[in-house]
Amino acid sequence: MKNQVSNLINHIQHIGIPVTNVAVSEAFYSQLGFQNVMQSPFKEDSETGTCVMMKNKSIIIELYELPAHKLNDIRARKDGHIDHITFDVDDIDLAFAALQNASFQIMEEEPVFLPFWQSGCKYFNILGPDGERLEFNQIL
Repeated sequence: MKNQVSNLINHIQHIGIPVTNVAVSEAFYSQLGFQNVMQSPFKEDSETGTCVMMKNKSIIIELYELPAHKLNDIRARKDGHIDHITFDVDDIDLAFAALQNASFQIMEEEPVFLPFWQSGCKYFNILGPDGERLEFNQIL
């Protein structure tokens, strides 16, 4: 089972960072050579947030600004916070089934569609031993 699961991962797809002002963060990462390669709204508790994917060579950083009612959660942190690490997979349904069969703690009932990138993507998360989120993602 270990080889089945380990063979699903291609590489780190992106690292997700919650930010309090996506425009300010986008400008900061632009100074480091990152370019905005995708921007999309998303829903969180029936309100809209903004996601920006910033890319420099093969590194992608997801900057996302939560809706206003959730921003205090981010502002209360004393240090920066990386929210999740995402692994690229070729077949999200196969990855979901393999991790479910291997008894990993999956946070979603099924892979979730987002209208990101040109044709969307599907993802799901598992929890690590200290509560860290590891996301598995397929760009469609």
